[in-house]
Amino acid sequence: MNHHKPPQTIDIDTRLVTTGAVLTAAGAVVACTGMAIAAVAVFAAGRRMIRGMDVPPAQQAAMKWQQAKEASRAGIQAWQSASDTQNGSFAR
Repeated sequence: MNHHKPPQTIDIDTRLVTTGAVLTAAGAVVACTGMAIAAVAVFAAGRRMIRGMDVPPAQQAAMKWQQAKEASRAGIQAWQSASDTQNGSFAR
């Protein structure tokens, strides 16, 4: 007795697979459209904010850089002055 079983096959409902793929693609399109709309809104708000500023960001950055350089210079001078004062008192 030779019992020969036929190979098992998977019975896939192609209509359901096709529907799932179509819904997934549609969802991706909707998600991408939503992200694009949100990005446009954020960029537009940023541009309006920058236009409404009294001082442009580049000029603000230059002013802050100048302030930092001046503060650094003042700190170095104060440190050197204190160092010179201490060295002068030890030399006596």
